Amino acid sequence: MPGSGAVTRNTLRQQIADALRDEVLAGRLPPGTEFTVKQIAEQYEVSATPVREALVDLSAQGLLELVQHRGFRVRIFTVDDFRGMIEARSLVVDGIFRRLAERGTTPGSGEMLVSVRRRGEEARRAAQSGSLEVLIGYDLRFWRELSGLVANTYISDFLHRIRVQCWVFAVPHLQREPRLRADLWDGHSELVDAVTLADADAVRRIVAGYNQHALEWVARI
Repeated sequence: MPGSGAVTRNTLRQQIADALRDEVLAGRLPPGTEFTVKQIAEQYEVSATPVREALVDLSAQGLLELVQHRGFRVRIFTVDDFRGMIEARSLVVDGIFRRLAERGTTPGSGEMLVSVRRRGEEARRAAQSGSLEVLIGYDLRFWRELSGLVANTYISDFLHRIRVQCWVFAVPHLQREPRLRADLWDGHSELVDAVTLADADAVRRIVAGYNQHALEWVARI
């Protein structure tokens, strides 16, 4: 079929990008780790082209940095970076819920909320058990689907990017915490309840508490 080669390459490019992002989020590729296109191509037993494209994509998302003549490096985020992410995340999420309050949800949002609730319950259980890697997966899906209620992919994509960066910063620090469960936010289900009831005051209170939780955590590290 004409163009099938490009489709296959693009699919492989996405698979490699997703796999490397998961490695970074799991802490198996810590901040500061350097690697070359050749090393990744050999690791996944693929050609260099889709690997190079995947690494460029991850660089555009702010997760990797190009190191001249040496390849790529997992970005090192600072505490100030994290505080900036929390501020940006707070403004975006506040805008999402303000829009929902003003315009209401989109058609089919009832089914979407059922799915969001399921993600939220899984995320809450993972947080309460201290299962960091499981939590990250469900947390990202939870916020992705919740932000999708506004039916604006630019908003949901931007928020998803910030959330991934927040986790990239947080994971190495959280993995060193002896009391991990105490540092993981688990208010996902409570937030879904407030959104379902269209309780704007409760939503603002929960989200404000969530952001304060993150800022208090980073102040301790």
